[in-house]
Amino acid sequence: MSETHPHFHPLTAASEALPDLFTFPFSYDPHPLSIRAAEQVKAYLQKQQDFSHNFGLVPGEDGLAIGKMFGVMVVKDKHGKLGFLAAVSGKLANSNQHAFFVPPVYDMLDEEGFFLKEEQRINEINREIAALKVSEEWLHARQRLQDIKKENEKLVEAARFKQKQQKSARKQIRENLDATLSESARAEILADLIKQSYRDQHEYNLVKQHCDAHLNIMQADEQHWQKRLNHLKEERKQRSSALQQKIFDQYQFLNAEGDIRSVLAIFRDLANGIPPAGAGECAAPKLFQYAYQHNFTPICMAEFWWGTSPSAEVRRHEQFYPSCRGKCEPILNFMMQGLAVEPNPLLQPLETPSGLDIIFEDDHFIVVNKPAELLSVPGIHIKDSVYTRILAICKDITGPVIIHRLDMSTSGIMLLAKHKEAHRHIQDQFIKHQVTKRYTALLDGIIPHKEGVIDLPLRVDLDDRPRQMVCYTHGKPAQTRYRVVEFADGKTRIHFFPLTGRTHQLRVHAAHRLGLHTPIMGDDLYGDKADRLHLHAGHIAFIHPASGEKLVFEVADPF
Repeated sequence: MSETHPHFHPLTAASEALPDLFTFPFSYDPHPLSIRAAEQVKAYLQKQQDFSHNFGLVPGEDGLAIGKMFGVMVVKDKHGKLGFLAAVSGKLANSNQHAFFVPPVYDMLDEEGFFLKEEQRINEINREIAALKVSEEWLHARQRLQDIKKENEKLVEAARFKQKQQKSARKQIRENLDATLSESARAEILADLIKQSYRDQHEYNLVKQHCDAHLNIMQADEQHWQKRLNHLKEERKQRSSALQQKIFDQYQFLNAEGDIRSVLAIFRDLANGIPPAGAGECAAPKLFQYAYQHNFTPICMAEFWWGTSPSAEVRRHEQFYPSCRGKCEPILNFMMQGLAVEPNPLLQPLETPSGLDIIFEDDHFIVVNKPAELLSVPGIHIKDSVYTRILAICKDITGPVIIHRLDMSTSGIMLLAKHKEAHRHIQDQFIKHQVTKRYTALLDGIIPHKEGVIDLPLRVDLDDRPRQMVCYTHGKPAQTRYRVVEFADGKTRIHFFPLTGRTHQLRVHAAHRLGLHTPIMGDDLYGDKADRLHLHAGHIAFIHPASGEKLVFEVADPF
């Protein structure tokens, strides 16, 4: 280690040629230098005695098992010496300060800092709120208020009943007045009845006024507690907002040109303009910040997962992963300004066979065999797609064309409508789950069961689109039936029968530890890269939109 820079680690036997461009962090193959640096970090993690953290790798270890993302950045110091920096996403072992890893952009766990002190007050308010909600005094006040309301209802109802009885009695008197009475006597009796009516109304009003006064006293007592609760909630809201703003002010990011920009400024023009929770706490921003602060020149970088996978996401021990998009992409796009960075491979159209392999066509629809890496519909940056190609081939298509989609990396059968009525008819079959689909996949390992159903609800990972994650709270239902075709060479050839049609459903259901825990070969999002994603839509059956005939199409998988 450098005495001046304790987080600068020399690369052992670093003989590889330096890359011409810095790693594009959101899609990459790790450079050999990054791999070498990562191996040194892994060796350190296996032997270190600097901290205690349960990564879920040792059965029976104490504490909650939590895997972590680590990052390495190969750099040169001002003397041209090659080495690397290492970082961890978030905190590690309840601390942000570690001898081996670079510090965070801002350490919220600093005991002398404002965050912990203000967090302590907010936690005290939370405890006061929780205690207030169950306090005996407030519960007693609420109960007394309810009792008074019930008692008042009885008193008012009794007074009203009495008033009605007396009114009815007066009515009887009026109706039964002696016809022989003189006009003066009749007028005297009627006047007295009117006085009785006023008296009864007055007595009823007195009862109601008494009830209202008693109720107001009880309501004031109960509202005293409610006002106290509201005051605490408002104080918590203001303190939390002020604390968040103060935290944002601490995150001032550097770039290669020496410019500084706050996290609020970086996210201002994106989505709702508010940085997501944890923005700036991932490994990559920490690495860039430390490199710029200490005049290191970034050469290449990579990030890898260490430990057990989270319950919602698909993470594999020691697997390399790109930086997350939701939190890191805006920050890194700024921090990389001034660096010569690899072009974004996601914006480069991949080589696919020209034209389209049309396996059936009539006056109503077309069946094509989509090659892997061709989009179903045009993207923001890449326009080449099944949609654009079919329009170039078939000039007579009207109305909607795309009935369903396949992931770009998935090959196989797609149906395209030639007119609106055919589109409506076939799409309605998809909606009603009347279309039978079968996919063939090659899994990167052997699974224990030959058939079954995977039921894991899915939603998009808001911090890392387009990745999907398992979520039992907000996820949409997703079910997949599967049947093993064969085991060979340590791989599993399998048929998937999706019962729902969620984004990346088969890929996540295959890779997730609560699913088959065995990713599809070549899955660069949930497994390892290969020559291609070994997933193929090889069979479909549906009803012809005009003839009513059941149609079945099959295309053998190319792997």
